[in-house]
Amino acid sequence: MGQKEKIYTILKEAEDVFSGEKISIMLGISRVSVWKHIKGMVRSGIPIISSPQGYYLTPDPDTLLPWEFGAWQDRIHYFQEISSTMDEATELARQGCPDFTVVIAERQTMGRGRMKRVWFSGDGGLYFTVVVRPSIPIMLASLVNLAAAVEMASLLRSSYNIQASLKWPNDILVDKSKICGVLSQMETEGDQVSHVRVGVGLNVNNNLDLEEVGAVSLKTLSGKHVPRKEILISFLNNFKKRLTVFNPESLIADWKSNNTTIGQHVHVSTLKKTVEGTAVDMDSLGGLILQIADGSRETVIHGDCFHN
Repeated sequence: MGQKEKIYTILKEAEDVFSGEKISIMLGISRVSVWKHIKGMVRSGIPIISSPQGYYLTPDPDTLLPWEFGAWQDRIHYFQEISSTMDEATELARQGCPDFTVVIAERQTMGRGRMKRVWFSGDGGLYFTVVVRPSIPIMLASLVNLAAAVEMASLLRSSYNIQASLKWPNDILVDKSKICGVLSQMETEGDQVSHVRVGVGLNVNNNLDLEEVGAVSLKTLSGKHVPRKEILISFLNNFKKRLTVFNPESLIADWKSNNTTIGQHVHVSTLKKTVEGTAVDMDSLGGLILQIADGSRETVIHGDCFHN
């Protein structure tokens, strides 16, 4: 346990103003060192108030600080503001970070979705990227993205009574409004997956009025403030369990049982072309099978899907 974590724990347990002198005695360091540590903690976004009597940690039930995540804390990289959690996770992954390393940000200045679209990332949302290293062949890598979407939608339904459904390939909807987006990027070593970076943007307590048309948040649906930490811990536990005992057939079945795309007339756009038809099924690798107007079938493996 580092000094900053020790100071955080002391202030959290104190639940009132706690003197710098007492902290210095408890930790065996100088009061100047205590002050420097706290100054750095405040710069990183930790709500510590200083007064002549000492220091006070403002209670925050919605905190995403690593020290609040129990067994997960060593894998959590927290940022008050960052360009993109995906960018930071890319650097960590290439440096050899452990499986299930997580990058979280309160705000992203350059958050993005599919096709390089902007993902608005205002205060109160849950924005994170998980680095996973599954022992699977490259051809199955796209299923990791589906697994994340399946687990998040299941969590919203079971724990928050939100009627979340899956829209191919990476959106979670409530009715026709988007509540969550999932985006994955992969790097390989030979014929195996080196790692997959799974980025998730979930509208929790963020204000969407000025951000995105056709979106909805957990707070709006539930009528109350929702602690984000609980969502993330539950998601990580469930997602890890899913990948540890990875079963592609079960995953596809779970996705199909709660999707809103199959049966719809859709058009799927990539940077190069657009395919239009009726979505009739999903193949074993997560591709969407379309029945084209001329009677033929075509499988699309990526792109933006629009329900007509």
